[in-house]
Amino acid sequence: MLVLTRKLGETIRIGDTITVKIVDLDGRHVKLGIEAPKNVAVNREEIYERIQRENRAASLTKDQGLENIAQLLRNSEK
Repeated sequence: MLVLTRKLGETIRIGDTITVKIVDLDGRHVKLGIEAPKNVAVNREEIYERIQRENRAASLTKDQGLENIAQLLRNSEK
């Protein structure tokens, strides 16, 4: 992990397309401004984790639904 020290108003560049700017400092809180292409998802960690859980749950539901359809087709062939 790269750890950097930045002051208010200073910027960090990630590659050619992502910019992270220190927008505000308030006690123990840091406010970041992030500029990234629209095709790059930028989420807080807890939101990212929730999206991953929901995607896994949807995948399991989809797999179960496909299994139910396959079972119905097998039964209709008998």
